[in-house]
Amino acid sequence: MMPGVSELSHSSSILIIGAGTWGVSTALHLARRGYTNVTVLDEYPQPSQISAGNDLNKICSFVNPPDESDKDYANQIFFAALSKGFKEDPIFQPHFHEVGIVMSALSPGGLQQIQKRNQEGFDMTELNEPEDFQKTMPSGILTGPVRGWKGFWRKNGAGWVHARNALLSAIVESQRLGVNFNCRYPQGKAVRLLHRNPDPTNNNGLTGDVIGVETQDNKRYFASRVILATGANSDQFLDFKKQLRPTAWTLAHIRMSPEEAKSYANLPVLFNADQGFFMEPDQDNHELKICDEHPGYCNWVIGADGERRSVPFARQQIPIESAKRIRALLRATMPQLADRPFSFARLCWCADTVDRNFLIDFHPDHPSLLLAVGASGRGFAHIPSIGGFIADRLEGRMEAKVAAAVRWRPEQALNRNWDDTLNRFGGQYKVMNLQEITEWTNIPNGYTESLLNTKNP
Repeated sequence: MMPGVSELSHSSSILIIGAGTWGVSTALHLARRGYTNVTVLDEYPQPSQISAGNDLNKICSFVNPPDESDKDYANQIFFAALSKGFKEDPIFQPHFHEVGIVMSALSPGGLQQIQKRNQEGFDMTELNEPEDFQKTMPSGILTGPVRGWKGFWRKNGAGWVHARNALLSAIVESQRLGVNFNCRYPQGKAVRLLHRNPDPTNNNGLTGDVIGVETQDNKRYFASRVILATGANSDQFLDFKKQLRPTAWTLAHIRMSPEEAKSYANLPVLFNADQGFFMEPDQDNHELKICDEHPGYCNWVIGADGERRSVPFARQQIPIESAKRIRALLRATMPQLADRPFSFARLCWCADTVDRNFLIDFHPDHPSLLLAVGASGRGFAHIPSIGGFIADRLEGRMEAKVAAAVRWRPEQALNRNWDDTLNRFGGQYKVMNLQEITEWTNIPNGYTESLLNTKNP
């Protein structure tokens, strides 16, 4: 323990900034371990309308525990833990639907990427012809040409999670166990970290250990440990030295009739690494979610220091070019739905690290500040288990091999290529710039909200 850092006990005050997927999972795991003084701050009522986890559904595939010799050991440990969570945890297991997944691609790179998800020990069928794909779903569903697609059908150990319900379930259980959620504006909106003995002549005063946060209503919350779980908005609180790149993806919904939604029930997830994916409609609101696949959008802004950075903002609309890609996916798969009006659309933000490994570590200059960020486009699937890893790091007992992979590592970002696609495909096969978008959808009741005081499209 570093000098000046208090001993951690089950009665220690722990403050979690951010009530999205990772913040909620952390709160739940800490409460389960007996911590009795945990507070979560967020500016939005739960579940947050801007959280990537507040969604109809998310893809989830199980993996087997890795061998010690696995070169991707740390990453596979995280996936093995989520697999166990969705199978066994009563808070999350009811929200997982094991309907299988159809994995496919068009490009050589996309095909190579999906083969990495072809795990031994599961019921797999190779798919090479359009007829092969069409047989994965009931007659009359997958009526499109799926021209040029190759892939496989994994019939077990994969499917989708009702994301919003899983998030709500974790929140309710955390509250039952005593976690305090202060989630409303302005009382829950953290605006800056508080430091012990700040030096105003050094780094704008952001020196010394972190001892709490100040909220929008000028209230100060103090804690023995502060956990920053603010996703794509994390670098508004401190300098991450280019380790995080806020990146957005796009989704849209089509509303079906109750009878129609029933006929599309229990479909396997369909994922194409070059074109996009969809899952069965939810049976409550009869909404079918469709996503176009691409390396992501950034909102590039040049700061006063001349550096380029991506600044997230909330928007319940998507670029017209994204809407066209979504309709192209539907024409390739379910042309009977391709011209339906969208009932909802939005940007969905995450934060990419350089290597897409998570960042779960204490800040080297602020030993009471634990960072839980860098979900890199796959954060929600880990909701059953990520909080356990974060709690392990808080307690100083994270497995060394895993801790090394998710450490504070600014050396990786010294000459960061902000335009790296990170082995993602589709769209324009490049990271796109929201500042260049001039045409957006105009779906009724959509909204735009600036999360930072910067120029937004």
